[in-house]
Amino acid sequence: MSFFRAFTSQDMAEFFGRAQGVICYAGPGIQPQVAEALVAAAARIGPDLIIVCLDFDERVLRMGFGDLEAVKALKVAGINVTTTPGLRMGLAVADGEGFSFTPTALFLEAEDRAELGMNGMRLSKDQVKEALARLSPGAKAAAIVMATTVEEKQRLSEIKVEISSKPISEAAVHSIEQNIAAAPLANFDLARQVRVYNARLQYVEVELNNAAIERRRIAIPPSIQELGGGEELEGRLKTTFDLIEKNSSLSSKPLADKVAKLRKDFTPSLGKKFGRAIMKSAKPHFEKRLDALRAELVIHQAKVAAELQEQLDKSRKAIVDHYAPLAKAQPPDAAVGLFGGDVEAWLDEELAHVFPLAEDLIKKMALELDYKDVTFETLKENDFLLAVRAAFPTGDWDKAHDEFKAAGEVPSAKGKRGQD
Repeated sequence: MSFFRAFTSQDMAEFFGRAQGVICYAGPGIQPQVAEALVAAAARIGPDLIIVCLDFDERVLRMGFGDLEAVKALKVAGINVTTTPGLRMGLAVADGEGFSFTPTALFLEAEDRAELGMNGMRLSKDQVKEALARLSPGAKAAAIVMATTVEEKQRLSEIKVEISSKPISEAAVHSIEQNIAAAPLANFDLARQVRVYNARLQYVEVELNNAAIERRRIAIPPSIQELGGGEELEGRLKTTFDLIEKNSSLSSKPLADKVAKLRKDFTPSLGKKFGRAIMKSAKPHFEKRLDALRAELVIHQAKVAAELQEQLDKSRKAIVDHYAPLAKAQPPDAAVGLFGGDVEAWLDEELAHVFPLAEDLIKKMALELDYKDVTFETLKENDFLLAVRAAFPTGDWDKAHDEFKAAGEVPSAKGKRGQD
């Protein structure tokens, strides 16, 4: 009989399926195959000879350690199921034989893959009884019954139960059932597949926003447009007006060019359908460059702060100077009624409603970054892998795709691996 072995749900189901005496299962959760075997055993030997101890918690189910319907089936079969918060080890006992095992979280890996390796260890008969005696009052009683001598019974009776447990109530089952109905569990096969690619790359968008003041324009208020126009500010002054001159020293183009180069060097496009992506291995270098650009943006903001309001005031004055003669020739009613005929004051007040403050423009400047993980819907696209290969030609994408397919393999009900 092997000491170390793979011990999957299928293995446990077969192990319990042969039992004629006391059965004990302990683990964070229980999978349907194991529960089915225990329900069958309850019909065969009676539910009172079956001990089940779990960590009945929504988080456990969401990690894929067990199945809610499996727990409900055990309770319907009359099996006493208790819960122990934080339980993560596994114990399987039948007819005095037992195994300690590491339960598999299906959210992280498939249980029935060859790569699972050895996760179980055979216990001696003495270790089985000692483990039962420390697990729960019911398990301790079973261990004492299995003792073969008066001395052994006495020794086991003196062992203190180390794990605190309590029965799983119907209210607890109902509460978790409602929570899962509101936010269903992940499809564990799909979640593992997605993680294969998310470990290698992410979608990313990096944008320099609100820094290009030289491209900002304001709309000339209709009340001013009605005065007519001229040729003095041709190119800047129509129905809209450039906030600052195109060749201004406050232009963000040098910084924008650096952001564009960063985007090109680190985040190639996978096409319009998928957007830009970055290799996880390059992410630390990418973010180091981003930090340097953010520092440059701070310097640019300081430079803009020192000069921008002056240029805005200059632009505003240019509009006032342009329209003042027209307003004086035929003063608008508002200029007469509210400003006593001071058309320049009226023009300045009208422009105040559309001209921003330098402070407001500066504080909106930002180098923004947005990461998004690859989704399963994306991975199903036939041209996704082709786009990734084209964008990152040196990556071992064939290996990644093989892992992707393997991660989604649904466990099959095949024979027991390992040797008893």
